[in-house]
Amino acid sequence: MTEIGLYFDLRNPPHRTGSAARLHAFTLEMCEEAERLGAGSVWFSEHHLFDDGYLTQPLTFAAAAAARTRRIRLGTAILIAPLHSPVEVAEQAALVDLISDGRLDLGIGTGYRKPEYELYGASDRQRYGRTDDMVRRLRELWSKGGVTPAPVQDPIPVWLGYHGPQGARRAGLLGAPLLTPNRESWTAYRAGLTEGGHDLAVARMGGGVQAWVTEDPERDWPLVAPYIGYQVDSYRRHMVDGTGEPAPKPIDPARLVDRDARNPLSYFWFGTPDAIAERIRGLTEGAPVDTVYLWGSVGGMPEEMVAEHVRVVSTRLAPLLR
Repeated sequence: MTEIGLYFDLRNPPHRTGSAARLHAFTLEMCEEAERLGAGSVWFSEHHLFDDGYLTQPLTFAAAAAARTRRIRLGTAILIAPLHSPVEVAEQAALVDLISDGRLDLGIGTGYRKPEYELYGASDRQRYGRTDDMVRRLRELWSKGGVTPAPVQDPIPVWLGYHGPQGARRAGLLGAPLLTPNRESWTAYRAGLTEGGHDLAVARMGGGVQAWVTEDPERDWPLVAPYIGYQVDSYRRHMVDGTGEPAPKPIDPARLVDRDARNPLSYFWFGTPDAIAERIRGLTEGAPVDTVYLWGSVGGMPEEMVAEHVRVVSTRLAPLLR
């Protein structure tokens, strides 16, 4: 069984109508609506110094969502571990887990943007090793004698947002859930679990799928395509900040819809619930994937488009994969 969730980054680009305050309030409304409609989870991301107001504090927003919901799970995908103190993360995550009565999934990763490391006065050297160490330290801090108050879950699941075989193996060595839904990572993840002496029964995979689901693809493509293009171009442009590399040329969104899911920026599927469900089955088949989430909003969409996507994902796509 694969649960379906929704993913929010709270972008507020110039083409979007409405204030940043309204965007945050509306996104909380969508978390409530996703729960009402039966979605399994909502996830929040972290970036800094984006020119469109990208969410910077996912655990803070998760705390707000926790207070507005009762059942749906709350995830970070991802929190940039090397920017933060393990004690800070342990205490904030424990608080979200307490407010939500044990519904937090803490996804962490290394980050990659130089401006973010500079903003925090942090080094990007050995960031994978430091992220691995964060997992170990959080487990210690949540155990007896660690931070207080303790979380509800014992312990909170700490997912590793690693891509590729080396990252999958690292997650396996730690016995941690792997935050990718791509079955191609299962072999290396399984090998890491075995090498680390972990029972394969603890294996868990899940993660984001770049996709938009619609009841009428022909009608909706002209409406959705510009937002897909903006979002992918924004990620690609911000990736080179501080590197001296030129900004990539804008991408044609139509070229993304039929590509394989090699990495998060290599594709963006678009289709009916049945078509996207089939794509997700192909991506996850044979791997221990138990949760997948799609963007609730893309590139600063208007509220009515977001609300419709939340509805279609929660009521039409989710039952096909559950």
